[in-house]
Amino acid sequence: CAQYYVNHRWLGGTLTNWRTISGSIARLRELEGVLAGGESGRSKKELLNLTREAEKLELSLGGIKDMGGIPDIMFVIDTNKEAIAILEARKLNIPVVAILDTNSDPDGITYPIPGNDDAARALQLYCDLVADAVLDGLAAGQANSGVDLGASVAPVEPTLARELTPEPVAEAAAVEVPAEAQANTEAALDAAAEEPAAS
Repeated sequence: CAQYYVNHRWLGGTLTNWRTISGSIARLRELEGVLAGGESGRSKKELLNLTREAEKLELSLGGIKDMGGIPDIMFVIDTNKEAIAILEARKLNIPVVAILDTNSDPDGITYPIPGNDDAARALQLYCDLVADAVLDGLAAGQANSGVDLGASVAPVEPTLARELTPEPVAEAAAVEVPAEAQANTEAALDAAAEEPAAS
């Protein structure tokens, strides 16, 4: 849904020390530019070290590198694991929407949602619902501002149509089933159909 996220360890000070985090994001962009430019006279060891540094920064900051500032609201799945993020949001008066399990503390949560924060299927459901709500809110905001949603410079439909076009499938060869096998199969099906009626 084109929103910013942190799906690995929350770095302390991500919100409250934004200036330092911005410096790390600038370093990540610099490394991406250097690595995209090719070798440019660097040794293999130097390139390997730069790649490792870029991967580490991407893991920590990749989801927020285009954020530009502190968020208007935060959605948190596991309040016990992300207690630092919640404390930072509370310190900056950022509203927090969070899934609260039975072992979670509701203090500091602006909009608590009771639910299981351990099961993968439940987490997928919560994330899908939030993503849908964000997309609906963005569409409603654009509609209220008078922006024509159909006048996109690069419409998405051709891409989706190309992705959803089924691949041609080779036709299955006709297999002739011997009459004896067909008779045995029909007899077994008839016997199975009669058994429930007898009980």
